[in-house]
Amino acid sequence: MSTSIEQLVAFVTVYEQRSFSKAAVQLGKHRTTTGQVIANMEDTLAVELFERIGRNVEPTEEGHLLYHYAKSTIAQSDTFDKIALSLSFGGMESVNFAHSSIIPQPILAAIRTQLAEDFPSMKVNFLIRSKTEIEQGLESGDIHFGLVNIDQAKGIYGKDVTFIGYMELVPFVKKGSPMSKLPASKVLSAMRTSRQFVLSTFIEEGLKGKIVISADNEQIDQFALAVKLIQTGLGWGWLPKMLKESQYITDNLEPVMPTELKHGLKISFALWNPHSKHILTIKQSVIKAIDEYVEHYKALQKEDE
Repeated sequence: MSTSIEQLVAFVTVYEQRSFSKAAVQLGKHRTTTGQVIANMEDTLAVELFERIGRNVEPTEEGHLLYHYAKSTIAQSDTFDKIALSLSFGGMESVNFAHSSIIPQPILAAIRTQLAEDFPSMKVNFLIRSKTEIEQGLESGDIHFGLVNIDQAKGIYGKDVTFIGYMELVPFVKKGSPMSKLPASKVLSAMRTSRQFVLSTFIEEGLKGKIVISADNEQIDQFALAVKLIQTGLGWGWLPKMLKESQYITDNLEPVMPTELKHGLKISFALWNPHSKHILTIKQSVIKAIDEYVEHYKALQKEDE
């Protein structure tokens, strides 16, 4: 028994379109041809994949189960083709590195410094993008790396995913503000009743329930603007804990920790990139830069203890 990639692609397309006609249009084939491909596949597997309901179809229980395996197999086949193709290409002249707006600038600077050392002639374009935009860009080839929050994330087919670690977020307020002078037992109550600045990326990525505490909240697209508004004393917001080591933060802001919060909110991050020989070479430098920055940050924390 063997099932071809062509059959799997037809099966997945019919499954997602719930129609032989719509699937045929997407596949660029005649409806009859698409229907015959599925019929032959069902005969080969001795399993009914779809129930025919007029012009539409509905997957059977077996169809639902096999869909996920078919999708994964197609992704692996695509990955094989891309890796094989990449072996014939030369080194890359430039890369597009997309990232969430919450990624601290010192990390990005560390990545750029390492890439400059390892690939002196390569151009690196840093782009702020949402998780959805990064996934689409990786699929189209417009983006080569994505540093993204993976909390609430679904599986991403056909991509190389490397777990980077956790970023700890803590509440920041203007240094010397009324909230900064409160005892820890009263901070949470003040957070709930004070204006909160929320980065839009958290809302877009399904973290509203984890991030939003105050009913009086405002969404901000730009990380730098959120920092500036908190610095002016207009409200408070969750910012990366590691930013307290940055001069432009420590001069104006300070973290506050309510009694109820034993540690900050931890957000998971990963590096996404395509499977490619030359991308994987560059990736080693990116990972090295991130690891060294994290170790540097840990050392600074120990000095403060």
